[in-house]
Parts: sequence; structure tokens; C-alpha cells
Amino acid sequence: MHDIPESVRALGGIGDPHYADLFTLTADRVPERSAEEWARTALEDIAAWQGQFVWRVLLRLRLRLKWRGAATHVAGWRIAGRGDGWLRLEARSAWMTGNLLFRVEDDRLSLATLIRYDRPKAARVWSRLAPTHCEAVPGLLRQAYETGLRRLS
Repeated sequence: MHDIPESVRALGGIGDPHYADLFTLTADRVPERSAEEWARTALEDIAAWQGQFVWRVLLRLRLRLKWRGAATHVAGWRIAGRGDGWLRLEARSAWMTGNLLFRVEDDRLSLATLIRYDRPKAARVWSRLAPTHCEAVPGLLRQAYETGLRRLS
């Protein structure tokens, strides 16, 4: 588990997660879009249906995500909290709870993943998948940023 600042943990919605990571992209024009806009770009436009397939099936996490878009969800993840500069998404399965925290702060766009293992199986599965997740998230943030910039133009 990575060293996560207390401010991120406080917004993350899982008091003492079993797993947590944080990735940050520093770039111009980040504050010109909200955390929700960045989340929608990353998860709905970049990850799209393939992202849902990964979280539901391929990773064998079986997260309960909504298939259809809704104002209360981003790419199937329920909006569990929001505030000035941040958005927290939540999804659950029978054996784990996952939260994604998007945060816009100055020239930084951050994505934190916090997971609580509700059953022992979750720890076994996620420990094998976490390295791939950690490799993918920086690219997801870069692609979301590039796509978001085009929308600002």
C-alpha cells in the first residue's frame, strides 16, 4: 500500500482501507474542468465499456456497476460524495468495496483507489491485480487530460 496523505484518506470514504494508491498528473489547465468532468472523461470516454468489463469480469472482482448512464453514476460507479475540487465514486461486490477519488487541486489531477476487503478472497484476487492497475492508471490520467484539453479548445 502506498503512502496516502490524510487529506485523501479523509475524502476517500473508507476509513482504514486494506489497499490504497494515489496517482497525480501535474499539468496546465487542470483546474479548468471539475473533478466530475475529469472522472467522466477518464472512465466513460477513455476506459468506456472496456473499463466496466475489466472491473466486472476480467479482474473477477464482480463489482456491481450500472450499465446505463445516470446523473448519479460515472461509468457505472455510484457518486458517493463530492465537494469543492473532488468526487468520490463507489462500487461493491460480494467481497470488496472500491472507491475512486478524483481530485483537482491547483495544477494537479489526482486519482486515488481505496479498497476494503469484505471477505478474504478479495485480498488474494486484488494482490495479483494491483500491479496491472498501477501500470494502467498513469496512462488513463494522461489520456483523460489530452481528451479534456481538446474539449476546452
